[in-house]
Amino acid sequence: MNPVDGIPNPRRAFAFLAIGITLTLAVLDASVVNVALPVIARDLGIDPATAIWAVNAYQIAVIISLLPLAALGDSLGYRRVFCAGLAVFTAASLACAVSPSFEALIAARVLQGFGAAGIMSVNPALVRFIYPSHLLGSGLGKNALIVGVASAASPTVAAAILSVATWPWLFYVNVPFRILAFLVASRTLPETPRSQRAFDWTGAMLNALTFGLLIGGVGGLRNVDTIAYPLLLLAASLGAGFLFVRHQMTHPVPTLPLDLLRIPVFALSIVTSVCSFAAQTSAYVALPFYFHDVLQRSIAETGFLMTPFPLAVAIAAPISGRLADRYSPALLGGIGLALLSIGLASLAMLPASPSTNDVIWRLTICGLGFGLFQSPNNKVILTSAPRERSGGAGGMLSTARLLGQSLGASLVAAMFGLALRDPTSDVLWAGAALSVVGCFASVYRMRPSKPAR
Repeated sequence: MNPVDGIPNPRRAFAFLAIGITLTLAVLDASVVNVALPVIARDLGIDPATAIWAVNAYQIAVIISLLPLAALGDSLGYRRVFCAGLAVFTAASLACAVSPSFEALIAARVLQGFGAAGIMSVNPALVRFIYPSHLLGSGLGKNALIVGVASAASPTVAAAILSVATWPWLFYVNVPFRILAFLVASRTLPETPRSQRAFDWTGAMLNALTFGLLIGGVGGLRNVDTIAYPLLLLAASLGAGFLFVRHQMTHPVPTLPLDLLRIPVFALSIVTSVCSFAAQTSAYVALPFYFHDVLQRSIAETGFLMTPFPLAVAIAAPISGRLADRYSPALLGGIGLALLSIGLASLAMLPASPSTNDVIWRLTICGLGFGLFQSPNNKVILTSAPRERSGGAGGMLSTARLLGQSLGASLVAAMFGLALRDPTSDVLWAGAALSVVGCFASVYRMRPSKPAR
């Protein structure tokens, strides 16, 4: 069977198994650190605002390398980039586990981020080559389900591990599974067509500068005493971004897919994705500190309290994917983000001594709303692009998600560093506002437009 039309079973099943294991572990490693932040801060003797950089460092490394690695996948083949990323990710996880200091942990998390970018940059394209065209939607739906289930499980997994072991075991325990995934992936993932274009080193550097300076500047806003420095970083990010876009406009095959961003529905979907993931991540990062430090819940209780949000996402995401085949994805996304905004606002208004049920029903609303939004929005991003630009669309999908996550984590760091009276509540209100912006962007896509061919 031609790789363009997918690969036959049982090879298809094993290839997707390799992707599924890798995605599960990547999501777990990105999420379990959120729950462990209070423990990491205590063990390494750092303050909470600084500890958040264990999340930020990973996200920044991913976002500055995602688009260049997607372009490299076009040249070298998606399987090679995927397997190389998995190998780096595994080695970096071991480095995280043995880190003797916070600085060493940050360096290992950066390396881990580069490995994760190699995986995420080519994952949507690989799914397209694994599944025949008439089963592509099913493959993408399974992808979303894997991410949702892994996200749902991560707080519980983190709580279970931390209840019997120290935080380095969060990284130790899944190394054997990564090795297994590498062996299966190297044997079953399909070879894909390679372009003859040269790698755009200038574009890659400008991409890294633009996104790296942006996230660093937003995160630096947490300290009002040195606010001039992050403002300088943000100004430098704007300058680098201008040069990046200008360079890409004259490049024959740009790293940044400007042609797709000229499609209105695609651009609106990217904006919606950034807003939604920034809102989601701000809650994911801020709430563990609130549960652990303010409500005095144990680290195990903190993990279990966080579970309803991703669990509801895992339940709603595959259902909303099927609904998107019958109803307007733009409308479904708008309703979902409206629910997310309501859930975040209700969390911001928690009573002084909330019960477990007070927390659970609010987080469930958040998760159902985000799950209702996610699958339809991903479908719009992938299908609004021409078929031959599926790789670029998949790269932008991942970039929007990670940019939103990085901005959300940086927002928490900034608000925690400002010594506000109730920083968690302020973070949640900001997340609710971002959800409203995303809701309007989603509904605006309902205007009639010509589909891409």
